[in-house]
Amino acid sequence: MRMERSCWVCFASDEDDPSASWVQPCRCRGTTKWVHQNCLQRWIDEKQKGNTSLKVVCPQCNTEYLIIFPKLGPVVYFMDLCDGVIYKICPFLAAGLMISSVYWSGVTYGAVTVMQILGHKEGLKYMEQIDPLLLLLGLPTIPVMLILGKLVHWEDFILRTWRRHSSKIPFLGSIMGESPELEQQQRYVLDGSIGDPVSATRILIGALILPTIANTVGAMFFDRIQSSLQKTILGGLVFIACKGAFKIYYKQKQLYRLSQRKILDFVEPSVGEQQNLDPVAEE
Repeated sequence: MRMERSCWVCFASDEDDPSASWVQPCRCRGTTKWVHQNCLQRWIDEKQKGNTSLKVVCPQCNTEYLIIFPKLGPVVYFMDLCDGVIYKICPFLAAGLMISSVYWSGVTYGAVTVMQILGHKEGLKYMEQIDPLLLLLGLPTIPVMLILGKLVHWEDFILRTWRRHSSKIPFLGSIMGESPELEQQQRYVLDGSIGDPVSATRILIGALILPTIANTVGAMFFDRIQSSLQKTILGGLVFIACKGAFKIYYKQKQLYRLSQRKILDFVEPSVGEQQNLDPVAEE
């Protein structure tokens, strides 16, 4: 007696669709042995999502389905081959374009920074005297060095050194707000950038905007100096020093606040308070 066939995709049998075409595409036995040709093709289309070169296997026995296509002539074969090659090389082309965009952005930023620091005319004159190959290699290193410099947390080192020796000088301890518990809490605050989702963007923006800030501060406070380079360097040093001092003070106050925090005892709410909280909890 022949076993009645049943499609594992639509669960229809021979009686439900006598004219359907059946296929046994894998090593499965029993109820999953047979499947409708049309049902399996639709299922394969869902798995391939338009990529006909993608291999599809049976979800039960992991046998790869053997799929053949009718020959449509050399023109269609050539177009199909080109489409497959383009599909494979597009990720590499996209990566190349992205890297090229970042590189030329670095070159442009480096050139603008040189003109900003040395002055427009002096900067152009200086870059014209350098070999073009050296410019193409050196200009992109300017934003890279600025970002790497931003990663150096020198304020934390000064704060640790300050706290290590501030007990010897009571005046310093009174300024920064000393507490015996601060040393225990210090390691958590000094690594405050860990887990901060905006820390990467802050480092990037802070590093790239530094030459502009240094140039502005230098023009404000060192206007009598003729050299644009000296004004920018002095302005950058003043800005970094002031920013670092405020950051050290702010971190020390964070340490002090952490050392003074307390966790309160739980107090059972009264009946009236519980009735007021219930509608809020239900919402």
